[in-house]
This record gives sequence, structure tokens and C-alpha cells, in this order.
Amino acid sequence: MKKILFTLIISLIAGWPLFACTNLIVTKGASKEGSAFLVYLNDGEWHPHLTITPAADHDINDSLVFQSLSGKKYKIHQVAHTYRETGILMNEHQLALGETTFTGRMELWDKTLPLKYWDLMKLTLQRAKTAREAIRVMTALVEQYGYGSEGESFSIADPNEAWLLEMIGTGGAGGAVWVAMRIPDGMVTAHANHSRIGTFPLNDPDNCLYSKNVIKLAVKKGYYQLGSGKPFKFNDVYDPPSPAHLKYTETRVWSLFRRMAPSQNFSPDYHRGEAGAKPYPLYIKPDTKIGLKDVFRLIRDHYEGTDFDMTKGLAAGPFGNPNRPRPMEWEENGKKYSWERPISTPQTAYSYVAQLRSGLPDDFALAWFSFDDTYTNCYFPFYIAADKIPPSYQTGDIRHFDRASMWWAFNFVSNFANIRYQPMVKDIKKVQQQLETKFINQRDSVEREALKVSHNERIKKLTSFSVASGNEVHSQWIKLGNYLVMKYNDGYVKDAKGQIKAAGYPKAWLKEVTKQEGVRYIINESSKKGN
Repeated sequence: MKKILFTLIISLIAGWPLFACTNLIVTKGASKEGSAFLVYLNDGEWHPHLTITPAADHDINDSLVFQSLSGKKYKIHQVAHTYRETGILMNEHQLALGETTFTGRMELWDKTLPLKYWDLMKLTLQRAKTAREAIRVMTALVEQYGYGSEGESFSIADPNEAWLLEMIGTGGAGGAVWVAMRIPDGMVTAHANHSRIGTFPLNDPDNCLYSKNVIKLAVKKGYYQLGSGKPFKFNDVYDPPSPAHLKYTETRVWSLFRRMAPSQNFSPDYHRGEAGAKPYPLYIKPDTKIGLKDVFRLIRDHYEGTDFDMTKGLAAGPFGNPNRPRPMEWEENGKKYSWERPISTPQTAYSYVAQLRSGLPDDFALAWFSFDDTYTNCYFPFYIAADKIPPSYQTGDIRHFDRASMWWAFNFVSNFANIRYQPMVKDIKKVQQQLETKFINQRDSVEREALKVSHNERIKKLTSFSVASGNEVHSQWIKLGNYLVMKYNDGYVKDAKGQIKAAGYPKAWLKEVTKQEGVRYIINESSKKGN
């Protein structure tokens, strides 16, 4: 967690946006395998490590020390037993968490209070077994000690239930303002740096929980007027939308929804900031049930095939590159512009797909984990019960290039692909798909064997498979990087036989260059020889 805090401080100094994550929840009734999926894309320029925190017993008279963003230290009570959890935000009881920051009303952010969102997530994984219990733990902690972060949307899921919890500070009044909605079984939801909960029921504790001050504080602050005739919407009140904010955030939700339920014809008007456009629903029913490979496909997206396709247009260059360097916004002649913010981005530090299964022992809780851009990465299966981590996933730092680090191995391949993007991506996708398909196919036999043996032997088998899979991804990505350098050296392309070809630019690109600045490149041939 110290690494995350360090990253946030660096982000503030460098002027990077702090809110840059995407989450997807697929309830078990919407899943092909009967597994619930929670997807968390953690975006930011930092080098994470995959870690394990073992379960432990404690003296309840002990205290934990947490520091607010203002530097003030607080003591937080310890509990008698904490559960095993991993740095990918899952614990031994198949409880999984994710988050996206929506920021919201900045005046409500009290930086003198101790518990930031990452503190809450870690404490909750160590203290809760189920999604509903996680909500109780998180909200009780902020009620007792205060909430020190900006507005946050939390994905919370176990094998049987999924919830979305949205929280923001009180601007110095202590505690927090929050509301939590259960995602009905058979439904899917997504969030991406914008508060998603609008209206909510006040008398349905099975499906909706909220803080006592959720409406009262809004009235006190002048965000909402009782008797106005307007419904109370949490997101409109605490995270007022603007066209720029909606473009940055809701375009990702729209793209996930439109592909999971094409029959519903979701309009782009809302994420384009059109006046009077209808917001996207909190959750939807997908047209067909969603499997693991579908989830991988959904989170690999640059809006291909839509009006916002980032592989098309002048900014994509000659080779259809969807990646845009930061900053995303600029101003010219008094007008403001911004690039699209896609689901797949080079700035993803890590991501994971939690696969939560009620039909298997908790030992089989599974996270499909990877670093870097979802479009060019490769997920490997990591069982939460595993007692070892592949070495390349726990080494390296952002200031020293090192291929022994999986993070750097991924980044080398994805960054090199920017030279000739679409051709190179085909080579990358080939290896990506081969490995992920192999791991999915092997998993079934590994788990069948693991079910037949004692608990200790089971842990050994699951650990061995996880470590071997992670090691194979690392080995193959080093080879892939070397192959790409060889194949695309100096602007040439080598064919399958190793023959060097001058591939040049696509004809469509040359046509556009000729159109825009052809005079600059024209060959001036004299009409009369000797003149």
C-alpha cells in the first residue's frame, strides 16, 4: 500500500489525473460457467508487485497506525484474526474488490482524516468474508475514524453476491456519505471514474444500504432542495456531470454495455454530453451469458468499429495506433479538445479478473492476473491459495529497465509495437491467445487432480500450476520482444522465411500525405531534357 501512496504523490507532482481505472462485474447468473467475475483495471504510471499477506492472529489491544494525506497519524484498532489476502485485492474466502475514483465535489475531501480508499480495501480484505460483510466493515471504519479520500466507486463481489458501493467525504463533518446497491443475479454492471448510482430505494435493505446523512448533508450543503420535485440522485448530487467528464468516463461504460447487450442499442448521446440524454442504467442483462474469454475480449477495447475508433484517423498515424500520450486535453483558438479515453491503455499498471466459484472450495479462488496494457498483455491463472509467486511478478522498479521484471517485459513489447502498431499487434495477439487458451484448457485437469488430494497437496498442485504459468508468460514475452525487434528492424519487415521486405506505408496513408502536403514531396521533372 505504501507503493500506491508513493504513486499518488508522484501523480500529483507530475500533473497526471488520479482517477483512471475501469471495473466490470458479471454476476454468476450472467456467466457461462456459473462463476461471478470481478474485473479491476488499475491505471497509473507505477510498477506494482504481486504480493501475499498471510492470515494471522493478533492481540486486540494492538493498534495499526495510518497517516492522512496531510501527514497526521491515527491509530486504528486491530482485530483478533486477519484473513490471507493478495495485492491483487482478493482474499482466501473469495471476496474480491475493485475501485474507480470519481473525485466528485472536491470541497468534501478531508485530507486530514486517515482512511484512504486503498487503506479501506486492504483492511476489508483482512476482516470480511462476504460482499455484504465487506460493506459493513468499510462503512463502520469510516464512521469511526473518518474517510480521507475523494469520491470512490467500489466493486465488491463474492461467489454469490455483487455490490457497488459509492462513497465520498463530508467536508470536515467526520465519517462519510455513501450508498451501496446490490447487482441482481443475472445482471452485469461497470463503472469508470464517474458515480453510477442515481436514485435508490430508502426501504429495501436486502438490495440497498446507505448512510444516514446521505440526503441530509446534500441539503445542508445546498446540493439538493427538499420539495423541489426532483428525485434525489446520488451521482448528480455528489458527482455533477459535465460533458468533458462524461466523455472521459461514460464512454467506457457505454462500450462495455453495447457489446454485452447489442440488442439494447445504447446511444452514445449521454457520453457525448448531449443535453437531455438518458444516462445508462446501473446494470443490464447481457444478450448472452458471458465466459472468461468474453471478459478478456471486453476489456481489450479502443472502441473499434464505432465512430470513436481510436485506430482510425490522423491521430492513429499510418499504422492504426490507438495509443495517445498524456496529457489528453489541449486548447487551440479558444476551443477545448481531448483524445478519447479507452478501456485499453498503455498506462494500466496491472489488472485482474477475479473468477469466483460457489461450487468449489475457497482454495480454488482464482485471479487471472497481468501487468500493463490489457490489449497487449497476457493473463495467467493465480490461485489465491498458492504460497509462492512467480519471481518476475515480484521484482523490478519503474526507474530501472529490467527484463527480469514481468512489468518491464510487457512494457517493452507494448511500447515497441508503437513503431508499426497493427502489424505487430497481430504477432502479439497470436502469442497472447495461444497462452491464455492453453492455461484455460489446462486448468480443468489441474483442478480435477487437486480435488482428489489432501489440503496440503492441493496447495502444492495449485501453486505449481500458478508459478509455472507465470514463468511461461515471462519466458514467452522475452522471446516475443526479441522476435519483434528482429522482424521489424530499421523499418523493414522480415517474412516467414526471413527475407527482408520494404513494407513502407499503407496506400491510404500515402494518399492522405499527398493530399495534405504533396507539394513538399513532389519530384520535379523538367519537361525538356537539359534545361
